Amino acid sequence: MDLYELLQGHAALFLLLMARVSGIFIITPFFGSMNVPVYFRAGMTFVISLLLYPVVEGMQTVEAPGTALMYAVAIAAEIFIGWLIGMVAYISFSAIHMGGKVMDMQAGFSMVNVMDPTSGQQIPLIGSFLYNLGVMIFLVTNGHHMILNALVGSFQWVPILGIQPDASLAILMANFTAGIFLTGMKIAMPVTFAILLTNVGMGILARTMPQLNIFVVGIPLHIMLGLGTLMMVLPFYVMFLDVLFDEMYGHISAAVGYLR
Repeated sequence: MDLYELLQGHAALFLLLMARVSGIFIITPFFGSMNVPVYFRAGMTFVISLLLYPVVEGMQTVEAPGTALMYAVAIAAEIFIGWLIGMVAYISFSAIHMGGKVMDMQAGFSMVNVMDPTSGQQIPLIGSFLYNLGVMIFLVTNGHHMILNALVGSFQWVPILGIQPDASLAILMANFTAGIFLTGMKIAMPVTFAILLTNVGMGILARTMPQLNIFVVGIPLHIMLGLGTLMMVLPFYVMFLDVLFDEMYGHISAAVGYLR
């Protein structure tokens, strides 16, 4: 009995299932963070696959493709489904990054960057704060459970070896990506509007009192106003995240639906 014959039946189903589960550990917020050790992610992939195996086996019977090449293509397709779930979630968190960057530019923190251990990149100060706060709220509200629920539901929506991608999926993902800017501007709007009114006031003041050095006064005023406005809108930001996460779950269902 060669190696390929061992992949038939139960082993084939388990490996394909594990391939789909591993997809969410590539890019999904929290699950796919760079500061999560690779061995831990691999172990969680195996454990989750082991728990899901009896459920998925009761749904369908899978026969491995006839050749090793087709089996490799099937593995790639299952990884893509898991990656798609994580990508839609990642787009929602990218909007938080976008809003934080706009706030940083308006408040004068655009030159101050910190290292984000979850992505391995340098991000602005307020953007890092909003992102980390969003991740904590995501975990506290059991958002990671919803990602796992979407993963389990994907086996009902798209059975193993049952992927039938629609060309409209690319347009849908483009629309989701375009929404990053709109959502980010909604997050940054309070700080942006407050600083805009301040700039208008300082412009009028500069015309009426030319001897006043507006640049010396404006920089610390922008920082104080930006941080003060951010503190006031934080409770509303938390409520906005609840709406954003609900929208994210709907987007995941829509994206996976295009693979049926």
